[in-house]
Amino acid sequence: RARKWLDDKGVAHRFFDYRVEKLDPKVVDDWFARAGWEQVFNRNSTTFKELPEAEKAGIDAKKARQMILSETNLIKRPVLDTGKELVFGFRADAFAAATGQ
Repeated sequence: RARKWLDDKGVAHRFFDYRVEKLDPKVVDDWFARAGWEQVFNRNSTTFKELPEAEKAGIDAKKARQMILSETNLIKRPVLDTGKELVFGFRADAFAAATGQ
């Protein structure tokens, strides 16, 4: 839906599938610095829900980073990064505000 929205609005973008391509740890660090780890980390994902309770406990930025780098399905997606704005999860109004559409 997000890519269709961007295409329909004529917003130039590059699709990066971090489930297929290796995600640079520096990108995760940048997202954490700009948005906070809680905005990046997806506690509602099936991947998170299927984790043992011990792994779900005591999550902080360091643990969230480690978990995301080993399992990218723990990132809220899609991620829209305009360089200035970060939006996690598709919401048309948030995408419009971030892209000026």
